[in-house]
Formats: sequence, structure tokens, C-alpha cells
Amino acid sequence: MNIKKLILLSTLLILMFSACDDKNNIFKDLLSPSEDILPTFNLKTTNNEDITIEVTKDGWKFKQYENKVILLNFFATWCPPCKAEVPHLNHLQEEYGKNFQVISILLEKDKPNTYIQKFINKYKVTYPITNSDENYLLSDAVGGVKSIPTMFLFTKDGLVYQRYKGLVPPEILISDIKKAIELPDNILKNHNQAADHNHTNDDNHTKKTVQ
Repeated sequence: MNIKKLILLSTLLILMFSACDDKNNIFKDLLSPSEDILPTFNLKTTNNEDITIEVTKDGWKFKQYENKVILLNFFATWCPPCKAEVPHLNHLQEEYGKNFQVISILLEKDKPNTYIQKFINKYKVTYPITNSDENYLLSDAVGGVKSIPTMFLFTKDGLVYQRYKGLVPPEILISDIKKAIELPDNILKNHNQAADHNHTNDDNHTKKTVQ
């Protein structure tokens, strides 16, 4: 194997098992919602469509996508792993769209929709991307997003089934989505802690903490 191939392989492996650092400290001013208040998030997509997420004692309710497994994808347009995962997410949306929905949550400030639309066109994104101030409140509500991409897989009942950090191998996502889709209703009502797939290389990647 020649040197160029070794360099390319090394780069791909780094992307596969890493996530991007907080850029320009974008997470430092997140607000922590009161434990006594169950918030509702009113998000706007780049197409000016509403996505309403209501947090209840029984789980998270995605008003426009009821009875679907949801993959919340926190990302930024400058993040290489975020760009690399788009074709996989497009495939998942196409393959399982009857029972499944990807929702991408942009974590970049002051980016006009026209800018995001160029990203959508370039990478042929087929799922909604939200671009609003409440994106940051939502990221705090899931425990604070310290690296991207970070994703959360929700069951049809609105319970967190898995959490992922970094670029996730497609076969893992496919397996988890199939399992979540096939779960009987209410089977996870007493399941209080999500399993955690952490696909980061902590030896080579230092994350910034929330200020």
C-alpha cells in the first residue's frame, strides 16, 4: 500500500471515530430549563415549516411526526463528519421513511436560510433542517451537546433508545432503527436510561466543556 493510500485511510478512520469540537464556543450560553417545567420547542425549518417538540412525563412528542421513530441529528455545516454522514442519513430516510424520520438541528448562529439552502443543494439533503434560536435550547434539553455530530434515536413512544457521538457506521444505525421500529407500543415505558454508543476517539480528541 503506497503512502497516499495510507494517508487517505488514516483520514477516513479519524472521521469515522471522531466528532467536531465546539467552534467559536457556540454552546457556552445555553439555558438550563427548570426541572419543574416541561418545555415545548417550536422550531422552524429552512422551508419555514413548523416542527413542534413537546417534552412530557411520558416522553418526547414530535407533533408533525407522530407514531414515527425519530433520529434527532445535531450538526453544523462546517463539520467534516457532519458532511460525511449526509448520504447515509439520506439513505435511511428513503429506506425507512414510512416509520422513521430524520430531523437535523443546526447548531450555528446567524446563518440565513439562503446559506443553509446552498448546503442542502450541495449535499442533496432530503430531510428537514431546523434553523432557529430554539435549536440551542433543545440541545440543552437533551443534556448539552458538546461535540458534533451528536444524534438521539427516539422510539415511537418518544423515549430515547440510543445516543450516538461522532460518525456512526451505517450498519449500527440500520440495526438500531429496525429494532426501534419493531418495538411494540409502550414496551419501553419503564426504561429510564438510554444505551450510549459513543463513537469518539477520546485519546485524539479533546472536547471543550460547557462554559
